[in-house]
Amino acid sequence: MTSKSYLLLTLGTAAGLALTGCASSSPAASASTTDTTTTATASTIATATEAPKGPVMPGVGLDLSARDLSVSPCDNFFQYASGTWLKNTPIPAAESSWGSWNTLIDQNNAVLRNILETAAANKSAAKGTNAQKVGDFYASAMDTVAIEKAGLKYLQPELARINSVKDLKGLQTQLVRQQMLQTRSVFGFGVRQDSKKSTEYALYLGQGGLTLPDRDYYLKEDARSKTIRSAYTTYLTNMFKMLGDNEATASKNAATVLRLETRLAKASKDRVALRDRYANYNKMTVAEANKQFPNLGLSAMLPQVGLGSAKEIIVGQPEFMKEASTALQQEPIADWKTYMRAHLVNSVASALPKAYVDESFRFQQVMSGAKQQQPRWKRMLRSTDATLGEAFGQIYVEKAFTPETKQKALEMVANIKEAMGEHIQALEWMSPATKTEAMKKLNSFTVKIGYPDKWKDYSELSISRESYLKNVLAARQWEYKDNLSKYGKPIDRGEWGMTPPTVNAYYNSSMNEIVFPAGIMQPPFFDPKADDAVNYGGMGAVIGHEITHGFDDQGRQSDAEGNLRDWWTKEDAAEFTKRAGLVGAQYSAFQPLDSVFVNGKLTMGENLADFGGTALAYSALQKQIKKQYPNGNVPQFDGLTPEQRFFLAWAQIWRTSARPEYIRQQVLTDPHSPAQYRTNGPLMNMPEFYEAFGCKQDAKMVRAENVRARIW
Repeated sequence: MTSKSYLLLTLGTAAGLALTGCASSSPAASASTTDTTTTATASTIATATEAPKGPVMPGVGLDLSARDLSVSPCDNFFQYASGTWLKNTPIPAAESSWGSWNTLIDQNNAVLRNILETAAANKSAAKGTNAQKVGDFYASAMDTVAIEKAGLKYLQPELARINSVKDLKGLQTQLVRQQMLQTRSVFGFGVRQDSKKSTEYALYLGQGGLTLPDRDYYLKEDARSKTIRSAYTTYLTNMFKMLGDNEATASKNAATVLRLETRLAKASKDRVALRDRYANYNKMTVAEANKQFPNLGLSAMLPQVGLGSAKEIIVGQPEFMKEASTALQQEPIADWKTYMRAHLVNSVASALPKAYVDESFRFQQVMSGAKQQQPRWKRMLRSTDATLGEAFGQIYVEKAFTPETKQKALEMVANIKEAMGEHIQALEWMSPATKTEAMKKLNSFTVKIGYPDKWKDYSELSISRESYLKNVLAARQWEYKDNLSKYGKPIDRGEWGMTPPTVNAYYNSSMNEIVFPAGIMQPPFFDPKADDAVNYGGMGAVIGHEITHGFDDQGRQSDAEGNLRDWWTKEDAAEFTKRAGLVGAQYSAFQPLDSVFVNGKLTMGENLADFGGTALAYSALQKQIKKQYPNGNVPQFDGLTPEQRFFLAWAQIWRTSARPEYIRQQVLTDPHSPAQYRTNGPLMNMPEFYEAFGCKQDAKMVRAENVRARIW
């Protein structure tokens, strides 16, 4: 996880399309539906509805060979759309899941790898240029001989700093250093827009300090959680041994780290509680924060990072901070030094000699189920993207993104925004007053497509071929300083939270913006050669998904200016909550593995966005068809109606196989539902889907009208 993503995790996040689609991130089984039988069969679907009288032509953009025609689309659409592909496509040994996203990411990686290898081969690039920095960073990352030879040489100054801590004051100073190095120690501290005053940047303090992906891994007593804690203890023990501790000391130190992290875990809010935006917004004066959390050392920290003039701070989780403050005083200084040593080394393991890399992977295997490590070039490509993404992203967009693609995307956004406006106006459950505010918000959306208008300036970041670890540490400090430098300045509305090659998209509530990097504007999401039905089922649904995030259970709490403000009438808010609750109950009933259920509350925002995304894109497609074929002479491609192609495109962007270990971690930590439920969940509530495939009322994909969910 990059420093930026850790800051977002601890301080509050924008809503992204899918974690698995993220270029730098670290989206199975058959769908669990109702027990009723289906009456539609695969052989009847092409004629199930009254097809338009247009010509039949060969189409592009869909993988028709992926379908399993032995399964009815009205029984399990995920399996029907991709079952043959799922059966015949094993998960690569180095992956924990594999799907359409990965195929596109791999295509992207080929372009990016070529850019990086060309840059690394160019040793004469002018010093200080982006070309020099990108080339030198990647070259140092791939120089395993130099990394082995250096050992811990470039880490020793940081280890020495930790070792020199003698008292609480020294510990507080060192925790500031750990913030700069982004080692995930104790808490997260940074700058972002004030949620209630989006025209200003604010200081944020949030819970943190854990190495395992979620607090529950420390606290639950089931076999899986115990196995993970045991593997983590083994990892820590072996790490301390490599750092020079004997067996007994290493074992004792591992237990110390686990004990301190467990204490922090007990005080941490769970992921559902972290979704309550008001409960996680606690603005107070710095003086009050110092009084409530005296041992965090804020009065010393702020001047240390150049923020001595700050008078206010927003605390995400005050109860956690109180416990962290108490623990910093109660627990022995020596134990905190052990903790920080572990966090430092773990956070840079990928930049250390092979023994550290392998040990880290052995632990990660238990979490992910991956059978082997990804090739180094792929890991270092992600590292370069996370560190210098806009530098080599400039070269990427020249090679892989056309002005025509951007124009088409802008047209699709305009159409889908228009559809959203029509949906809002047609809502029978929303009052005119709330509709007025909703339309104001919709019309205020900022749309960013492809790449930034103004590129990030890396001139203050020094990169060389001397040491990959040295580059990593320098980049983290530069990025942290860059984040803090925003304080007191006007909001930078041109900033991007993802790099251009990223295969993902996001909505940012404080900016009230939807953002689509160049990386996602490719097949299977968008194909310039495909018919509109395929592009609206793919990229159109993605656009609709991000627009809907502005009106999901969290996004709806911000107004047109991006401020956290209640603009709903009491009655409308209650009706929304009731309808969202129905969606939550549907997803909480989905069971991907034995005794493992989806968390409908954790995944609420993403599920609502999927519901809205498909509904909006479908409406926009219908308008597009009427505009393009006013005489009603709509062509069929591959013998399928536009509606059938739309839903197939939606299903095929989510086709994914996943290892059980991955699914267990996803259900516990990821706000996105497993792929089969992202596919089937919205469609089970859409009469338009039933009609497209001729589904009868007793079909498994058809929900009875009284339990059908529809919000937007």
